[in-house]
Amino acid sequence: MNRTAEAGGRGMSFSKNMLTLNPKELDSRVFYSYMTGAVAPRPIAFASTIDKEGKINLSPFSFFNIMGINPPILVFAPNNRGRDGSKKDTTLNLEEVPEVVINIVDYDMVQQMSLSSVEFPRGTNEFIKAGFTEEKSVLVKPPRVKESKAQFECKVLEIKQIGSMNLAICEVLMAHISESILDENQKIDQTKTDWVARMGGDWYARANREAMFEVEKPITKIGIGYDAIPEKIRLSKILTGNHLGQLGNIENLPTQAEIEAYRAMPTMQNIIEQVMYGCAFLDNLLHAEAARLLNENKVKEAWLVLLQNPHP
Repeated sequence: MNRTAEAGGRGMSFSKNMLTLNPKELDSRVFYSYMTGAVAPRPIAFASTIDKEGKINLSPFSFFNIMGINPPILVFAPNNRGRDGSKKDTTLNLEEVPEVVINIVDYDMVQQMSLSSVEFPRGTNEFIKAGFTEEKSVLVKPPRVKESKAQFECKVLEIKQIGSMNLAICEVLMAHISESILDENQKIDQTKTDWVARMGGDWYARANREAMFEVEKPITKIGIGYDAIPEKIRLSKILTGNHLGQLGNIENLPTQAEIEAYRAMPTMQNIIEQVMYGCAFLDNLLHAEAARLLNENKVKEAWLVLLQNPHP
């Protein structure tokens, strides 16, 4: 079913519950709103730059990420202004003095950061306008934002222009990390951070302890994979795609001896008793218990439950 008119005209259509967009047939700002709403949350590069006369600029950009390890590379893109296509002050500064400090934004500074994004006249120092403190850098000319808990002094290797984009490719020369977010081994403790990321429109995301969760990286082992999960488990109406991903990440299935030993657990005995008295279907009970265990990241225990085939 095509609903082009309802969706908003040329370049937009509905099919199988999906809105399909053709960027070549849409105004760039319209497509931009969909991209920034979907490619989110995005970290924020709070970029401090300086022009050849020594005038400082401070601006946030959410088209930003880490792209290299050796050498360490950060990239961000100050796109040209939508109203007239002119380059932003940050781009002009980088062309004159190819150095930048990329300051990372956390919740304690998000409102001041937003204030700095106002289009003040060229030459205005947003450190002053937004109330931030200039901290002298070690290897580059632009100052650091003292309030930022992670600051990266960079030299700009290249500014790649594609259409309205000015992609700044930056090599990190020096980093400064606040002790307040370090653990006893001088590593960043993510539970002490409160980073802020950009969403679409006026929305932001706050990556604090309550919002974070861990997913074990399948780097040092090779899991059995989704395709090795028995069909009746894959087709479960209780287990989710996330649950199946956890199950597929195990290296080896439990042995028959482990499965039989687990049957003596009180939880398993309770399930067997419910089935004996016809209170519920076995698979539903097993899958529900496995889901509970997987939500606690107890993958092997979940497998021990799912592989039970008691004959009460």
